Amino acid sequence: MDRYAPRECAASLKVAAGQHSEPGRKPVNQDFHGLCLPGEPLLGSKGIAVALADGISSSNVSRIASETAVASFLEDYYCTPETWSVRKSAQKVLGAANAWLHAQTRQRHDPDRDRGYVCTMTVMVLKSTTAHILHVGDARLYRLRNGALEQLTEDHRVWVARGKSCLSRALGLAPQLEIDYHTQPLEQGDVFLMATDGVYEHVDAQDMAAAVAAHPGSLDDAARALAALAYERGSGDNLTVQIVRIDALPGRQASELGRYSLDLPCPPLLAAGQDFEGFRILDELRASSRSHVYLARDLASGGQAVIKIPSLDLRHDPAYLERLLTEEWIARRIDSRHVVRAWPAKGPRRYLYTASEYIEGRTLMQWMAANPRPSLESAIAIVEQIARGLQALHRLELVHQDLRPDNILITPDGTAKIIDLGSAKVAGIDELMHAGGHAGPVLGTAQYAAPEYFLGEAGTPRSDLYSLAAMLYQMLSGRLPYGPDAARARSRAAQLRLSYVSVLGRDREIPAWIDGVLSRALHPDPCSRTPELSEFTYALRHPAETARQGERLPLLERNPLAFWKGLSLVLAIALAALSLPL
Repeated sequence: MDRYAPRECAASLKVAAGQHSEPGRKPVNQDFHGLCLPGEPLLGSKGIAVALADGISSSNVSRIASETAVASFLEDYYCTPETWSVRKSAQKVLGAANAWLHAQTRQRHDPDRDRGYVCTMTVMVLKSTTAHILHVGDARLYRLRNGALEQLTEDHRVWVARGKSCLSRALGLAPQLEIDYHTQPLEQGDVFLMATDGVYEHVDAQDMAAAVAAHPGSLDDAARALAALAYERGSGDNLTVQIVRIDALPGRQASELGRYSLDLPCPPLLAAGQDFEGFRILDELRASSRSHVYLARDLASGGQAVIKIPSLDLRHDPAYLERLLTEEWIARRIDSRHVVRAWPAKGPRRYLYTASEYIEGRTLMQWMAANPRPSLESAIAIVEQIARGLQALHRLELVHQDLRPDNILITPDGTAKIIDLGSAKVAGIDELMHAGGHAGPVLGTAQYAAPEYFLGEAGTPRSDLYSLAAMLYQMLSGRLPYGPDAARARSRAAQLRLSYVSVLGRDREIPAWIDGVLSRALHPDPCSRTPELSEFTYALRHPAETARQGERLPLLERNPLAFWKGLSLVLAIALAALSLPL
């Protein structure tokens, strides 16, 4: 959003918050809490973070653990990529905090985990209309809605004897961290209460609801009242309460890019020689039903850029306009020589368009037409470069979704670049628009789209891998692996009946192990597909290991159609045997 003029947006998430923490009857307060309410654009892309940690009483350094855990989370969470989902961002930060705390404990002279850097951790991130909850330990998070109180977290505590228990999970307790994660839809008026065991063991649901109702104008006072009540009832532990009330929710058009796409007018069709937004239009590169693309010169730097504007037919389609802006937004966050780069920002814009670097070259489709029988080495070299570009996307939790030969440019020096990001799925944006986890419409090209898209499933990195493998298959054979049948298979059963046709042919000298690599990468079921891009590209260069791996694969993965035919035959024989008279 750094290249568009900022504006005020009334439809944003608004909360009221209150907090209170005190040592109670203990000499030291080992609890620590915090809340971060950022401004835009972080409010839209990362949300509001609330965190509470409770140090274990047996350790004299647990105060350091709880303070470090909360402070590092609230700082580091907002430094994670904007493209990441809340879940990935929070889990990465909590995992790093856990590793540091556990290492500190191991470096102590007395590495007893009950005396180490250990604390509970409960985090709530409010983003758009969803609460993302991450929890480990025995602090609690409640939701008060319409007068009813519901506990949203589970205590990770094991009772070893009557009246005696210990934490089964906590931050810093073990090298690996298992975190509970779930989401809750938000409603205006919802009240969330976080509390340590020093409070919730001595107050009940009625007390919590009464405290919130008695102090509607000051949730700090409500938190203080609950702590005081727990103290009066004999609590001997630290006392910490956090309260957050949802006062306003954003509208359904939650994405900042979506809001900007509605604000900016579409430009008129451009012509050679025309000056536009600091560029001079040199030529029209192509026009389609989706967009008009022009070659332009930056009047300030003299460099050549590509300007893309929406077509006349799609200027009233908000979803398409948002995807157009998303394409450049993504390009600004990718650092790879195999992915097109956005043009340097030139300040606020008056029109809706995108600007990217101009890449001289030809599409992979044109390259294949000029090289109908490429060498195996040249084909693999192109695939490896595309894979490196995809890996740059996947590291930022992006899925391309429309990988095809027309979206790949080959420069005169042989460098492959992914040039179209308009259909990419961004986890951090997607969770705004599809909070329920439902996949959107298939945006890719049917011939290269992974079969799971036709079942309405969301794309994953394995979907991009399928498209990449389909392009290699086409380079080597001149055809697509399943032809038009993949797009027609609209059920899992129909997809399992798809029969992979070997890439090997009489007119080409292609090693058999390459066919094995492709058959696994092109499996209709993503769960049976090669799991990682790196594994796919490695297999293309290491025939001996690939052959051994292929020998170990079960028949179901190597040839699902043969497996099911064989199983059906065995069952038929068994039924026939059972029907014979004794």
